[in-house]
Amino acid sequence: MQETVVIVVGAGPSGLATAASLNLLSIPNIVLEREDCFAPLWQKKSYDRLHLHLPKQACELAHMPMPTSYPTYPPDFSSYITEKWKVKVRVINGGSDEIEEYSCRFLVVASGETSDAFIPEVEGLSSFKGEVLHSTQYKCGKEYAEKTVLVVGSGNSGMEIALDLSNYGAKTSIVVRSPVHILSKEIMHLGLFLARYLPFNMVEYLTVMLSKIMYGDLTKYGIIRHEEGPFTVKAKYGKYPIIDLGTYKKIKSGEIQVLPALTSIRGSEVVFKNGESHPFDVIVFATGFKRSTNKWLKDDDLLDDNGFARLMPPNNWKGKKGLYCAGLAGRGLTGARVDAEKIANDIKTLLLQAVAVVQLWLQREASG
Repeated sequence: MQETVVIVVGAGPSGLATAASLNLLSIPNIVLEREDCFAPLWQKKSYDRLHLHLPKQACELAHMPMPTSYPTYPPDFSSYITEKWKVKVRVINGGSDEIEEYSCRFLVVASGETSDAFIPEVEGLSSFKGEVLHSTQYKCGKEYAEKTVLVVGSGNSGMEIALDLSNYGAKTSIVVRSPVHILSKEIMHLGLFLARYLPFNMVEYLTVMLSKIMYGDLTKYGIIRHEEGPFTVKAKYGKYPIIDLGTYKKIKSGEIQVLPALTSIRGSEVVFKNGESHPFDVIVFATGFKRSTNKWLKDDDLLDDNGFARLMPPNNWKGKKGLYCAGLAGRGLTGARVDAEKIANDIKTLLLQAVAVVQLWLQREASG
């Protein structure tokens, strides 16, 4: 037999308000409800057009003011009572799936910008005779020695994988279909340092000038330098400049061949935009990621269809109804750190405000 100090029969508005008041006074209690949910009248037994006939100020439960965003006559009292996020997760345990459910007042989406590997649709890809893998499956170039390997994607991962393959003796080619910026670590570091003291446009000008001095004319190797500066490209399109770790030297020497966009695949032959075709043993797709948030997050006003924050920094991290996102604004680890600090401080402020409201209510009750 369970023992408690107080049993509250009924999990409607009255029972919930009583239980909340008891909890604030640290009085143990149990709420019993014959239905399979709390506030069953509002959740299961009300018609669609039902509105409160009294203004919201007259219908607030103890310790729980209605949000300022609510209209004067709320259309759905149950959403006020159940103002929590519901999360269902599938737990794989010993080969069997189990569903666990959680509820919370605040929900932070921090599932990352690189959650789902993306391989584009390419005509004839299923006919390719060799090995096809995404960059997330690539480990080391040692097993590809002497093989002809095509790397599709010229971001930092693609460039570094191409370098690694070449270092291990693979006959390596890389697809570079879009304009890029190539910077050394030193130039990148200098640019970030100068950004603290000099105007943005001047920093970009100096960065590009140093890149041109170091790498020269890239077009003769099949690479086009982006017309906009590297930091502008990052801010506008979310694309990082390529940090050269030695790939450029191998491209310049011919050890790594640069090819344009591929158009189709015919068996072991890959056809490119310039009409040429080349045989390959392996294709590595360094083509980035997609976000899966839109598959599971409902009633979302914070993220766009691609799983990124709808708003630009510094307003990217906070949505409505206690929804937040961290690290989904294309600003890397630095942006994630800033988002995390803002989210924690905002939740702390909201909780302190709620405590202040309760304390004020208790003082009024005590005074009479």
